[in-house]
Amino acid sequence: MKTVTDRFLTYVKHNTTSDFDSFTFPSTRTQLHFADYLAKECREIGLSDVTVDQYGYVMATLPETVEGAPIIGFIAHMDTSPDAKGDGIMPNIVEQYDGGSIPLNSISISPEEFPVLQNYIGDTLITSDGTTLLGADDKAGIAEILTAMHYLKKHPEIPHGKIRIAFTPDEEIGHGVDNFDVKTFGADFAYTIDGGELGELQYENFNAARAIIKIEGKNVHPGTAKNIMINAALLGTEIAALLPEKEIPAKTEGYEGFFHLCSFEGTVSSASLNYIIRDFDSNAFEHRKNMLRMIVDRKKNQYPNSITLEIRDEYYNMFSCVSEHISIINLAKEAMESCDVAPIIRPIRGGTDGARLSYMSLPCPNVFTGGHNFHGPYEFIPVSSMEKAVQTIIKICEMGRTLDFKKKM
Repeated sequence: MKTVTDRFLTYVKHNTTSDFDSFTFPSTRTQLHFADYLAKECREIGLSDVTVDQYGYVMATLPETVEGAPIIGFIAHMDTSPDAKGDGIMPNIVEQYDGGSIPLNSISISPEEFPVLQNYIGDTLITSDGTTLLGADDKAGIAEILTAMHYLKKHPEIPHGKIRIAFTPDEEIGHGVDNFDVKTFGADFAYTIDGGELGELQYENFNAARAIIKIEGKNVHPGTAKNIMINAALLGTEIAALLPEKEIPAKTEGYEGFFHLCSFEGTVSSASLNYIIRDFDSNAFEHRKNMLRMIVDRKKNQYPNSITLEIRDEYYNMFSCVSEHISIINLAKEAMESCDVAPIIRPIRGGTDGARLSYMSLPCPNVFTGGHNFHGPYEFIPVSSMEKAVQTIIKICEMGRTLDFKKKM
């Protein structure tokens, strides 16, 4: 039987970076290739009802060993973030971590910068080689789910109800469940295995929107530009400067929302600003969107017919949906505690497929994978945390068989 580490080290070598600019679903063909690979693994470990649909969703079933239990789902995403290089990943294994700096190509992961490393002295850590991300978000989740399913398949004496698993594409670009068929999946409730450090359990997340500002300038010779030139790039900086300077990711934490300028491309002739807007509170979320509209409208009055703004909501805080089913939160907490894992209840300063699925009548909190510093070359994951995630999934399946769950429609 493959270990969770074996699976993880294999999976991260599959390039599955998603693409914001693609018009296909999934956004990259490599995700379809990985989907086929995972479906083959599902069949090899003895799961049933294994499917890969036209969109790349992988679904499979672990048949029940007891009757009448609720159907529990586990979900992880196949893509890795386009924020960092995701091909040519070369995992680096640090055995018996000694508490010092971990040297990689041109960078190092140090406890001075990342104090959480001190929690893992003596553990085996996995990093990238420093030139790519690692891909624990969320190939660790996939490895943990499949390892748990294989274990349960090999140990039919462990009682559990029917278990459904799914692997989704394009989560990192906000499209992970655009074509997800909740009815076909058939779970009563589910968990995304897509969290961070050991013990994380999350059922609150940001309300999220994306804003695209496009500016058309008027480019004339600077020597004769007075009262004629409209410098699109300069106008873009003026708009950015009108937003609250302390309400950015680098200066916020906990339940604080933000405006995040993801990209800015500009010349005198044209410019574009790509923002994400985040807040946990729905009223504050609407206020942020309205603030950006007011700023753009002010500049439109100064420069008619030069600026367009598009704002589209991406997902909403799952709390209002999941809080109606506190029993599934308690189930995850009790499963962790039975595995000697202390639950860490904290909001997700981001989103998961589960946030949207919760609004699609599939309550779906988020459970830890064990990883740290996702989306960049400083990413790492302790092997012991992955093993605890596997134990937690198994225990959720076992303890969940007695849960009196009634889905609210």
